[in-house]
Amino acid sequence: MRASLLQIAVDPDESVDSRRQRVAALVRQQRGAGLVVLPELWPMGAFAYESFADEAEPLDGPTFEAMSEAARDAGVWLHAGSVVERAASGSGTLYNTSLVISPAGELVRAYRKIHRFGFDKGEATLMGAGDELVTVTLPETTIGLATCYDLRFPELFRGLIDAGAELLVVPAGWPARRRAHWTLLTRARAVENQAYVLACATAGSHAGVEQSGHSLVVDPWGEVLAEAGTGEEVLTVEIDPAKVAITREQFPVLKDRLLGLEPPRR
Repeated sequence: MRASLLQIAVDPDESVDSRRQRVAALVRQQRGAGLVVLPELWPMGAFAYESFADEAEPLDGPTFEAMSEAARDAGVWLHAGSVVERAASGSGTLYNTSLVISPAGELVRAYRKIHRFGFDKGEATLMGAGDELVTVTLPETTIGLATCYDLRFPELFRGLIDAGAELLVVPAGWPARRRAHWTLLTRARAVENQAYVLACATAGSHAGVEQSGHSLVVDPWGEVLAEAGTGEEVLTVEIDPAKVAITREQFPVLKDRLLGLEPPRR
């Protein structure tokens, strides 16, 4: 299975609509990939808080429309990164929502980011929190969805593994000043869950916050199969979904879990 991670540069001088069209063209170039992944909030930037309300859109909004057409043209499964979603009902709450689109251009699943970054400001105060773990079954494997700051919460990934995920997809807008954590946590989530991790970051700068780049593909043993640099880049790698089952059979650490499971009956 070929996976392509599109590490998109966010340039404040480029309009959101122009970036959508440019990224759609990049997606169309990935024909033959089994899965294409985009970063978190690439249309406006994960730290461009002042733009969230203005750029918010419904699930079937302009970003979905552009990515749906591109996925259909390329014939690929597309994790379209995330958008600022404005909920269609209720108070119009904003969410950081990832979209998974089929080769037919259909929205298969959406994941609302559970852990919001910012503590008492930014995303943590401007957006609602998701409350559902989301997996998607592709022809070759089952993927589990997480977003950026979620990477710091291992219990989320355990839940995805228990739901059948073998490949963990993590789009992010990760700051360059914490790049070491990005690499460390990505590999840790792969090792402890014996799963592939596809971690797709942004390049450039979001509202003056330099981005880490260094998108990664990590195998179930924790080996880095491919790593991007700091600029815009398409990272493409062949992965073998069967390696997950092989790793878990040869080193069956997950079978020894005791915490977080139902207590044994006496």
